[in-house]
Amino acid sequence: MTGNERLSLVARRKAALRLEIACAAVRLFTEQGVSATTGEQIAQAVGVSSRTMWRHFPTKESCVLPLLTAGLDFAVDRLRDWPAGMSLLDFFAETCRKGDLPAATPEILDLIRMTATDPALRAVWLQAHDEALPVLCGLLARRSGAAADDLRVIVHAATLNGALRAAAEDFARRYTDRPEAVDSALASCLEAALRAASEGLPY
Repeated sequence: MTGNERLSLVARRKAALRLEIACAAVRLFTEQGVSATTGEQIAQAVGVSSRTMWRHFPTKESCVLPLLTAGLDFAVDRLRDWPAGMSLLDFFAETCRKGDLPAATPEILDLIRMTATDPALRAVWLQAHDEALPVLCGLLARRSGAAADDLRVIVHAATLNGALRAAAEDFARRYTDRPEAVDSALASCLEAALRAASEGLPY
């Protein structure tokens, strides 16, 4: 095994552990509430030491970050394949029609719903989108030929970022008890949010 392969294996194991911790945290938050859950309980549920868990996450609330970034990571990856000459709305509409959307697992939906009522989880959710903003700026800048710090690029990236967040929140809120509607409903929420974003400010 080469050095790069060893590094890749370590990175995959780290990502898998972080995701396992995130899922365990959401299950405990859902069952007993965020305030009643301790970091030690989360670590015990995964079978790791508290010290190991705290090496990966600074707070118990931040344990959920890997789940909250999953949809954003998907959107960024897809945007790297955005064909020239196709509008953003058409590109995502085509993605939705193909059914090429990330799985909206019960843990993710429960978590997004909890961000609406728990300030600490809300902060982590907003952190995920804040960290995604410069990445989206870079993608849109390359697309337009403008600089990533151009105000128009920043505003467009922030609009896209906000639409993605609003779509996820709307979907989690509206389809709490309808798991069978996941694929079509998620596509519908995403397309509606992006269509509204593409309208600009008609006020």
